[in-house]
Amino acid sequence: MVIQQILENGVRVVMEPMQGVRSVAVGIWVNAGSVREAADEAGASHFIEHMVFKGTGRRSAADIAAEMDNVGGSINAFTSKECTCYYAKVLDEHLPIAVDMLADIVFHSAFDPEELEKERRVILEEILMTEDSPEDVSAETGNALFFDGDPLALPILGTRESISSISRDKLLSYRGSHYVPKNIVVACAGSFRPDRLLALLGEHFDLPASDDCAGPFRQSYPGGRRFRFVQKDVEQVHVTLTLPGFCRDGEDQYPLAVLSNIIGGSMSSRLFQRIREERGLAYSVYSYPLFYAKTGAFALYAGTGEEQAAEVVRLMRQELADIRENGVTEAEFLRCREQLKGSYILGMESSSAHMNTLGKVALLQNREYDEAETLRRIECVTMEDIRRIVPVVLDETNLCAALVGRVEGQQAALEAALNR
Repeated sequence: MVIQQILENGVRVVMEPMQGVRSVAVGIWVNAGSVREAADEAGASHFIEHMVFKGTGRRSAADIAAEMDNVGGSINAFTSKECTCYYAKVLDEHLPIAVDMLADIVFHSAFDPEELEKERRVILEEILMTEDSPEDVSAETGNALFFDGDPLALPILGTRESISSISRDKLLSYRGSHYVPKNIVVACAGSFRPDRLLALLGEHFDLPASDDCAGPFRQSYPGGRRFRFVQKDVEQVHVTLTLPGFCRDGEDQYPLAVLSNIIGGSMSSRLFQRIREERGLAYSVYSYPLFYAKTGAFALYAGTGEEQAAEVVRLMRQELADIRENGVTEAEFLRCREQLKGSYILGMESSSAHMNTLGKVALLQNREYDEAETLRRIECVTMEDIRRIVPVVLDETNLCAALVGRVEGQQAALEAALNR
């Protein structure tokens, strides 16, 4: 059973005790991601995520790592476009240590100037590492094209220019504006007593109450067809095709998830079977939906040799055209709906998975997570739902394409494959 409470200062707490486990996962979810950043703050959310592990008034960076290792637990964090999450997983007897450490690093990080400069270099290396990955460049470029002009188009890491110039004062100001009680959810799942957790949070979450919270933000895509060719001296051409999608938790979220499975979400999908199994033109080929608060996208990816890249693009578009014209079969619909249901259930068999879902739903959707409702919504997807969303999702008047690799010699053929 999911339990929700609100601390006196406004921090929301969502809890799910689980039977048959000895672990407990706890996370601090903050409504601060790249979509909240101004131009001179680009990358601030992710930079802060790095800095909290560099030491507090009570713990050095080495102390943080050693203390968690001493109890056999793990602690980590991630930043997305819409939020930042700091989380730990420990044996149930060590929950007090996890809560104390998370609260200490998130709210009492020292932001030591010397450590900040070290971490600035680390993040710049992380950006370079991403730029060295043509698959990542293809995905990021496709996203930037599709959401052009919207904060969703900006990279989570920031840019080399923004990270090089952002100051300690700017990071602290950003943290002060966004790390306030109304912007925070604490999620916990596993083996624990709710009353004990609430007592620990009351002890360690000594934030002053505040009515300030992150305001609404724009999320939209401009529409239209846009292509970008990025020359990189790598062995493959990496293709990302991006099309319209839907917002998180809307009526079309689950139909799109099923449609994605049909097109490229599994080994039995159309793209995998046609391009890899039948033609042997790619090792990696897949599709995936992107769900955000107010909008979304649907992306297809393939990595292939430069001589066959145009043919792969043609085949990808051919599969989309076939679904637009002829729909999907009942057999593949039923198989892919069941696959979505099975992968969801299997993916939720851990305290960490439950904590992640609890926190994400509470913070980004402002509602209580209900596993039975999620399964019901998957099971209620119909063939008519698929037919209804296909004209929107597979509308190639809004197709954006990013192609990364040795594309200069193939550009004419690739443009023909995209425009045919």
